[in-house]
Amino acid sequence: MHNILRASVVYRAIAAAGAAFGGQWRRSAIIGRFLRGSRSTDGGLAAAAWFSVRRGIGRLYRLARLDKIPAESVLRRPELWCTATLVLAPIVPTMAAAGLAGATCLSALIRAGAAPGDRPARHGTARYIILFAAIYFASIFTSVAVSGSMYGGLLQTFFALLGVVMFSSVRERHHITLVIRAFALSGAAVAGYGILQYLRGAHGASAWLDSEMFSDIGLRVYSTLGNPNVLAEYLLLVIPFAAALVLTEKRVLPRLLFLGSLAAMLLCMALTFARGGWLGLILAAAVFLIMLDRRFILLGIFGLAALYFLLPDVIVSRFLSIGNLEDGSTSYRLSIWLGTLAMLRDFWFVGIGPGTAAFNKIYPLYGYNTVAAPHSHNLFLQFVCDSGVAALIVFVMVVFSLLRALASSVAGSADKTMNRFRIAAISAVVGFLAQGLTDYSFYNYRVTLVFWASVGLGMALSRRSDAETAAADD
Repeated sequence: MHNILRASVVYRAIAAAGAAFGGQWRRSAIIGRFLRGSRSTDGGLAAAAWFSVRRGIGRLYRLARLDKIPAESVLRRPELWCTATLVLAPIVPTMAAAGLAGATCLSALIRAGAAPGDRPARHGTARYIILFAAIYFASIFTSVAVSGSMYGGLLQTFFALLGVVMFSSVRERHHITLVIRAFALSGAAVAGYGILQYLRGAHGASAWLDSEMFSDIGLRVYSTLGNPNVLAEYLLLVIPFAAALVLTEKRVLPRLLFLGSLAAMLLCMALTFARGGWLGLILAAAVFLIMLDRRFILLGIFGLAALYFLLPDVIVSRFLSIGNLEDGSTSYRLSIWLGTLAMLRDFWFVGIGPGTAAFNKIYPLYGYNTVAAPHSHNLFLQFVCDSGVAALIVFVMVVFSLLRALASSVAGSADKTMNRFRIAAISAVVGFLAQGLTDYSFYNYRVTLVFWASVGLGMALSRRSDAETAAADD
């Protein structure tokens, strides 16, 4: 059957078109420059400062007599704490997730203290993350409501730095695989609970849906995260990794397990009825498939057209309502965006401070149509609201640096398994940020934690092994 398909005229036409596009893609000067990435150096003040910090950690480690901890102790295994944090973050309360993140950091410090002379892992993206965290931390004290900004600002700062800890902790290939498998299974559990809510007819807030326009939608599932949009944001980070596991697992039972996990998450995503999440999923799928094989470009166009006829009418009508100003949700967001832009004309430089207290203090003075809101319903606008335009610029640099490092690793490696994980990391970030155009994706701190942990995982994936580097040089 496979040979018959490859011999068909349609397949050859698609393959030729994909090959032609791929050739132009590879020869593009812009793409070539992007894929070259950036190289870390051992010199400079930053490297010297980091080695000094490592020596200081080593001295504290010995003074606290932590050198008595056995090498095989879980306290010296930060990759296990990273895994536990990612698995439990969407399930446990925010402060419990923060506690797990703190345990991860403590374990990483203990391991660093045990080997202060080791060469530290470095990544260009880490510098931008640290700068982003510093800007957010400073914005607490320039806030119009300092006490109200303290909780949210500290959590945002801490969870951003967790990405750097994740990168430095998850070093080995089998550690990366462990984290990704556990992440996907945790996503399946969260999705399964959401599906169970739908089957049992759980109750959801009426504010999540325009009941007059969508009277045939009885429930938008929210699972353990309390809000369907937040659930969609979380699933966007997990689904690409589950898809990569389906492609990389060689044994039948694990492949079926992850295929079932992927199916559960896709179904749960549909049941959130989150249009921004659906848009993010489409974009993430497009990036995933095109990077996997550029011949999927034309197949993807046919697939999108087929979805119109295959999906239930309730999903199609919900999706096609995007941009319809008669929908209360759309008009609500538009009013908030206009009010936020009016506010930022006066506060664009340093923002008003993190958290709802600061936003609720200033936004009502600029709001349109007396619409109340806890945030701007746009991730990028909210960065400027919280910490000024510098936070937005540095965040863009974080994303650009990460995507460039991952794309460069994909282009320079022949390891199919790791490349599929790298493509999944790119797809997850792109899909998540696409939904961020329609909602403030960091409003739920547990999702913020999962995002930065995913960034750290992407940084770890972009680090090619010696074998991969040698193969690329050959």
